[in-house]
Amino acid sequence: MKIYNNFTDFVKVPNAIVTIGTFDGVHQGHRAILEDMVNSAKEIEGETVVITFYPHPRQVLNIDSSNLRFITNQEEKIKHLEEIGIDNLIVVNFTKEFSRVSSESFIRDYVIENINPAKIVIGYDHHFGKNRMGDFSLLQDLASHYKFEVQRIEAHDVENIAVSSTKIRLSLQRGDVEHANMLLGYQYAYVSKVIQGNRIGREIGYRTANLEVRREYMLIEKSGVYATYVDFEGKEYKSMTYIGNKPTVGDGNDMNIEVHIFDFDGDIYDKDIKVRFVKRIRDDKKFESLDDLRNQLKLDEKQIRELL
Repeated sequence: MKIYNNFTDFVKVPNAIVTIGTFDGVHQGHRAILEDMVNSAKEIEGETVVITFYPHPRQVLNIDSSNLRFITNQEEKIKHLEEIGIDNLIVVNFTKEFSRVSSESFIRDYVIENINPAKIVIGYDHHFGKNRMGDFSLLQDLASHYKFEVQRIEAHDVENIAVSSTKIRLSLQRGDVEHANMLLGYQYAYVSKVIQGNRIGREIGYRTANLEVRREYMLIEKSGVYATYVDFEGKEYKSMTYIGNKPTVGDGNDMNIEVHIFDFDGDIYDKDIKVRFVKRIRDDKKFESLDDLRNQLKLDEKQIRELL
């Protein structure tokens, strides 16, 4: 996949099929659009072009940005797009100045001028441009004049549930990672750096990797123990992950994310790991002693090993 950081660097391709969006999570609804584009491009010997925005428009425009949470970071989003088979990605540097570009001007002066699309594909509820005024109707009006085709992809359902990033975020916040994973089409992952902890895990025989809490990317708010996988340096490890304020050994205030990686003894301090969540197995609780905590962790490990 070729990645461009602005429109002017883009090298025009024949029969370009274009879509526009933030694509947070690259969930099953997004994939319905993207996979349709890939198939259509093959039929007409063309190439797919995805236009996305970074930073997220709501961050730049300060629209409830303090509560903004992302399902994937930019790097993970790009990986998902590449896995689907997208040929070209244009990452638009979203600024306040760019936000003032009208919907029609965006299509005419950026998309048509620099890409010359054969087709523009859009989700059933997608809006773009200044004040989000651009929609399917506008594209239809422009299509006949500028000689491109426009296609709207209807809502994609999974088990009769319309997929949306909002529904996925809500499921993750509740700790229902199984439902979120069903809507995503893959396992929700959190990527962060391993930092120094209080080393209590070593005392009870469960050494953990303490992760830096990056709240804009950590959507799971429900405390407890989760069955997880860890991806590190090209290898996959089974693991169990704790999220909570450590009522047994902590001060009960700050959120902590601790991962015990099964059958692993490497040095990963100051390195990034990816944690993929499979299922929440129990609530958080305060134990009377470290021995009680250790015994519970043994039961958790047994259950998670069997599950994974």
